Amino acid sequence: MTIAQQPEALSFECETGNYHTFCPISCVAWLYQKIEDSFFLVIGTKTCGYFLQNAMGVMIFAEPRYAMAELEEGDISAQLNDYEELKRLCLQIKRDRNPSVIVWIGTCTTEIIKTDLEGLAPKLESEIGIPIVVARANGLDYAFTQGEDTVLAAMANRCPDKAPVAETEKIERNAIAKLLNFGKKKEDVAQDESEYVDHPPLVLFGSLPDPVVTQLTLELKKQGIKVSGWLPAKRFTELPVLEEGYYVAGVNPFLSRTATTLMRRRKCKLIGAPFPIGPDGTRAWIEKICSVFGITPKGLDEREAQIWAGLEDYVKLIRGKSVFFMGDNLLEVSQARFLIRCGMTVHEIGIPYMDKRYQAAELALLEKTCQEMNSPLPRIVEKPDNYNQLQRIYELKPDLVITGMAHANPLEARGINTKWSVEFTFAQIHGFTNARDMLELVTRPLRRNNNLKDLGWDKLVREEAKI
Repeated sequence: MTIAQQPEALSFECETGNYHTFCPISCVAWLYQKIEDSFFLVIGTKTCGYFLQNAMGVMIFAEPRYAMAELEEGDISAQLNDYEELKRLCLQIKRDRNPSVIVWIGTCTTEIIKTDLEGLAPKLESEIGIPIVVARANGLDYAFTQGEDTVLAAMANRCPDKAPVAETEKIERNAIAKLLNFGKKKEDVAQDESEYVDHPPLVLFGSLPDPVVTQLTLELKKQGIKVSGWLPAKRFTELPVLEEGYYVAGVNPFLSRTATTLMRRRKCKLIGAPFPIGPDGTRAWIEKICSVFGITPKGLDEREAQIWAGLEDYVKLIRGKSVFFMGDNLLEVSQARFLIRCGMTVHEIGIPYMDKRYQAAELALLEKTCQEMNSPLPRIVEKPDNYNQLQRIYELKPDLVITGMAHANPLEARGINTKWSVEFTFAQIHGFTNARDMLELVTRPLRRNNNLKDLGWDKLVREEAKI
């Protein structure tokens, strides 16, 4: 199929099988902040240490709860006792920090030399008296954000399977309930509880900043839906109860392994919904959860229309323009669907890994959005070949390319507007109210160029790029 042809249905292609993404061990950056009583121990080489030091260098003024266990030549050649060395490090962590959980992050090196982290952890856990969760976040098997997926999948197995007997204990255990009920009288709390519809327990999974957790929880509360817990919780000791038959719903498209673990190991029922990114995605996410529980959603039309009205100053900057996703953080399909709703044309969605079952609802919404907006369906390329992508970019001449950090400067030097995909990972883009933040990122390079033109500097910039 040539580039000029427009497919009648979503087309999926796979090119090289290589991941051109940020390293997944960087998930430590946001997870150690989210799980406040945790400590992350990354087990790898000096290269991993250099990466973490640079990727998280902006956090040097905080006291991070992560460390690097650097493998030396003796470790790699299996001449040293891995167990004793890890025991020494974990005892030091316990003495200095005393966390509720230690998370071992395996890297490429531990995969290559076949370090049996899963075998070492239970024995060491019983010795030191602190839970040890093993997660593999190596770049050989996983793309950027899938590091979080492996950590949450491992933590899903640690969630308690029995709910507390006393109702007071149940409310006290739920960190979300404590957050929403902070400063309220008991009478007001009881009245709030009466607003909920009687439905099976619902647990949401995906690491989001606390303000976004509160926003999404309140959006569901408006529909009478009570969130029983989040995975991960702010504290490891407050992980949600997961009994057989509980309903679970994801908030990020890169959590397919966690979803599989929750269904197969914990016997939970997955709600296959689009993801709450953009006003359209957030509405579809809430509507799907409501439909599963037999609830008629109320006020969503007005809520979505209100948000779109507030976004118009940004939307008019990108309406009619085109965008190309090179692929990095697995948020590409959701972002593309939202930008198509904003009036953009998406030439191609590059994505490192695609789980069509987990993203089925999102893909269906993408197709529906293209039909409603009279926009051509984008081609979806899994594990794209960057050389081929660059040729397509030169031919298509998109107004914006959303790409990994490695390709941004070379593309800018050739006069192509770019935006780092990693910025969307760290920004707050979920829910109704955060759609504006996402458009702020998307439009920034376009606004910058408009400002340069107004100042007459665009010609100078192009000349310098040629030099």
